[in-house]
Amino acid sequence: MTNPYLIEGPALISFSGGRTSAYMLYQIIQAHGGILPENIVVAFANTGKEREETLRFVYECGVRWCVKIHWVEWRRGKPIYEEVGFNSASRKGEPFADLIAWKQRLPNSFERWCTEFLKVKIMFALVGDKLGVKPGEFTEVIGLRDDEGIRILRGLEAAEKHGRRVSYPLARARVRKPDIWKFWLGENKDPKRLTHALPQGFDLGLYPWEGNCTLCLQKGKGIRKRIIRETPSEAPWWIFQEVSQNGWFDKRDLVAELVAQVHANPSFFDVDDDMDYDVECGLHCPTMEAA
Repeated sequence: MTNPYLIEGPALISFSGGRTSAYMLYQIIQAHGGILPENIVVAFANTGKEREETLRFVYECGVRWCVKIHWVEWRRGKPIYEEVGFNSASRKGEPFADLIAWKQRLPNSFERWCTEFLKVKIMFALVGDKLGVKPGEFTEVIGLRDDEGIRILRGLEAAEKHGRRVSYPLARARVRKPDIWKFWLGENKDPKRLTHALPQGFDLGLYPWEGNCTLCLQKGKGIRKRIIRETPSEAPWWIFQEVSQNGWFDKRDLVAELVAQVHANPSFFDVDDDMDYDVECGLHCPTMEAA
């Protein structure tokens, strides 16, 4: 069997900043003898609403593994992205807020153009500039595991529809969530209360539901309420966007309503929204037409 982590360029490795895509990146680097070919680009797209832990994790992966990770953020006009770094990366939602102001409406469960603009388009533009290739002329290497079959099938269908080439090396290697957890946390049961040494010497330090955009509309209601309860400072940005556009990210519950529910039951945790995968926004987010 061919090593699933040997990637033939030109290729784009989508690094969401989560444990799963980081594991994939590590395995690809090892498969190539510690140095990636020049026609493979690694990209992390920052929306400005990532957790600080995510930004530090991406930075550490790059430094510890001696790999060039291109940090990109969406910008109006051309070019549609700017390369940034750990120190200059947006931390107050600036790219996302600017996109909302430009579109004059909010992304939602029916129109997930936030991913299309803040992640997909800018990573594709980066690869075009670095390698001189267009979508369909390079392979999109995506970190979906073997236990995320439905998402893989949807990704393959979307790729065929849009004439794109995708690769899921983790699925080919039969990697599942426990494998990722073991790699990063070893014998530790809680990433925020370590009782053993970390196998890699560092870790993301977040629970699976905390990754990427803080109150992402793809996170269930119970998860978002838990985040609001544990990190109250996250809600105001999202509330301001809903008020400014007189709209909603999730029509079932405005963020202000979730805050009110948390205040009404400050010690109650919803348990009906457990997720079986990390919220790792990137190329694998269901492709929506960017209007």
